[in-house]
Amino acid sequence: MVDTLRTNFSNELPTIVVVGSTMMDMITYIDKVPESGETLIGDSFALGFGGKGANQSVMASRMGANVYMVNTLGDDLFGDSTLKNFQDQGINTSFIARTTGASGVAPIWVEKDGSNRIICVPGSNNAMNAAQAIRAIETIENINIVIGQLEIPQEVTAAAFRAAQERGIITILNPAPFAPLSPELLAASDWIVPNEHEFAAMHPKNLAPDNDATIIDLAAQLNKRILVTLGELGAVYTTKSGEVVRIPSPKVNAIDTTGAGDSFVGAFTFGLASGMSEELAVKLGCACASESVTRRGTQSSYSTKEQAQEIIKRVTN
Repeated sequence: MVDTLRTNFSNELPTIVVVGSTMMDMITYIDKVPESGETLIGDSFALGFGGKGANQSVMASRMGANVYMVNTLGDDLFGDSTLKNFQDQGINTSFIARTTGASGVAPIWVEKDGSNRIICVPGSNNAMNAAQAIRAIETIENINIVIGQLEIPQEVTAAAFRAAQERGIITILNPAPFAPLSPELLAASDWIVPNEHEFAAMHPKNLAPDNDATIIDLAAQLNKRILVTLGELGAVYTTKSGEVVRIPSPKVNAIDTTGAGDSFVGAFTFGLASGMSEELAVKLGCACASESVTRRGTQSSYSTKEQAQEIIKRVTN
């Protein structure tokens, strides 16, 4: 039965396609990371499902969207378990391919204050190709939004986005982990959703999004809608008319920020695809990201489907 909360925004559940990465997160919790050549004893260790694309797809699915994942997994145990996790999460895996070799992994160090350092090893993610992405976008019916990131080859995401725009579908690019954007990918992106560090890397003068003028300047130079996540400060976005709107985050006690940005993107995309106003969709993203940092892990820190409905109710009332 369709939840009555969601029918306030759309008569049908939105369909979101994520063309992106999968990783197996290997998370070590430690008071401080070691210096070069130093060995320290960690507090605890966790193995979990990750990858920016996978994380965003899981959050969107838990919010209530119909989600398709487009990816390539290795033929190892990590690939097997990742595929099962998607199926357990209710995510359509029809467009996930397999290849020989290792799946993606991400060693993560989380310090006492909740900050993290991550190394992504793409593995099978780099085996994705443009034809695979285009076939998915051209085949799946009634797509509302396509999401991409930078943990797979840019030409694959650009091809998916071009196919989406030809069908009048909104495209959202999370430019992380940061790399200079190809002209083709930038041209095919409707929304650019960086964090403050990625924003500065994109700005010609490496300016942080500390004031409205800087944000307006970059949005004008790129000719794109920009939505910047600011951690505990919330998020800021540009409107269609070029104005800047800042949305604060709920105050919480953060213990692990891993995956918070992906939680934001998945929830924001769900809100936008459901027909919420842009402001409400951004508030939804902030609320879900804030909830996630109060728990350890990546996808394991995300709200359950039931908790997600409570967040939607809280944000929209």
